[in-house]
Amino acid sequence: MTAISVENLSKTFRRKPALKNVSLEISSGEMVALIGASGSGKSTLIRHIAGLERGDGESGAITVGEHLVQNSGKLTRNAKAIRREVGVIFQQFNLVDRLSVMSNVLVGLLGNMPSWRGTLGLFTRSEKLTAMRALHRVGIPETALQRASTLSGGQQQRAAIARGLVQGASVMLADEPIASLDPASAKRVMQTLSSINRADGMTVIVSLHQVEYARHFCQRTVALRDGEVAFDGASTALTNDFLREIYGEASEELVLPDAPVTTTDEDDEESVSLVPAFAGA
Repeated sequence: MTAISVENLSKTFRRKPALKNVSLEISSGEMVALIGASGSGKSTLIRHIAGLERGDGESGAITVGEHLVQNSGKLTRNAKAIRREVGVIFQQFNLVDRLSVMSNVLVGLLGNMPSWRGTLGLFTRSEKLTAMRALHRVGIPETALQRASTLSGGQQQRAAIARGLVQGASVMLADEPIASLDPASAKRVMQTLSSINRADGMTVIVSLHQVEYARHFCQRTVALRDGEVAFDGASTALTNDFLREIYGEASEELVLPDAPVTTTDEDDEESVSLVPAFAGA
């Protein structure tokens, strides 16, 4: 079953094309990496799939599940309801610093409850238990009562993932979720997304700036170049030489020099060692 379909999508910002006739299909349960050098259109594509941006007039269509999100530059009437099924994780976490981690996670329920209850912050015991289970799943239950501002970057990102879990999303869109994290935190966030993908069958699209993570956590990678799909296939095909063919000198943004990678079994999760490649970063 197709979870996400993008057909001939184009987007122009200030007369500069950001996406050019992009077409893409993602099957249910896939975990797909979206890579590209700066300005390639990764974030723009994710925002369109999430229903946060509209394509150019007369441009393309986007479908999530069986629901049309937008067509010919116009959002459909049910786009807001569809967005409840799509969890979005941003690079900057998008948590409310002054609220507790638990409260931030409970925000994921707002689209599925009466607005008056959400405004007053009235959550049931069952809803709070759901939030705690999500925090357990992402490995930070001990932070539930802490202010979000006290968490490390990696913990904040995992809290954002927990928020998507309580939302009941069937699709998770992660826009460069590890770009501002240290190597250990980045690895843990990718392991968390991978674990949820495998255990729940949740469809995950994650945009990445380091191809090593795509190679080792995603079977499929879509590479964008100047707003167009330059490659769509097995992540194992993304050798450094192949990336240089696609991006030229810009491939240096995507490839970490001399990155040794080892894979071991750890709690049934893939453990990728990329720390040496970040030495001195």
